[in-house]
Amino acid sequence: SSTLDFTSGIDSTYKEYIFKFINIHPSATAKFQVNFSTDGGSNYNVTKTTTAIQIYHNENTDSDTGFSYSTGGDLAQGTGIQPLGGDVMGVTNDNCGSGYLQVFNPADTTFVKHYISRFKPNYNAADGSTPYSHDGFTSGYVNTTAAVTAVQFKMSTGNIDAGTIKLYGIK
Repeated sequence: SSTLDFTSGIDSTYKEYIFKFINIHPSATAKFQVNFSTDGGSNYNVTKTTTAIQIYHNENTDSDTGFSYSTGGDLAQGTGIQPLGGDVMGVTNDNCGSGYLQVFNPADTTFVKHYISRFKPNYNAADGSTPYSHDGFTSGYVNTTAAVTAVQFKMSTGNIDAGTIKLYGIK
């Protein structure tokens, strides 16, 4: 799928919604991304302010590890799509990503909508030379007082090749 759009089920029934990502796999080396809509999914261009950090570990050398601010992984009053997880996933079969996105009170029409995400993509070059495990954290807010009524997921390039995304409402 080029995009996965949740255009129903996000309303005032619950104050909190959680999307669970299970073994998301890209068709090309790519970042997993999210965007929000206030018009039921016609336009995914709502202004966001976010920050992103990542933790990474090279499985082969055990020497390339780190914890860093994810340059380019945040938006400052931007309308672009938000990357999740800090880095790319590869296309080999041992590459995929899992995690969650938690959105708070998306139906509120008084305040902005906050969200947090944790996404763990794995990257492995086609020759197997650079197997990395990543753990990315993204948080921020959708800067609108209009209700968020749709959420879209897509890859930065290519398609979502496999995986499951589940939506839960939390009371």
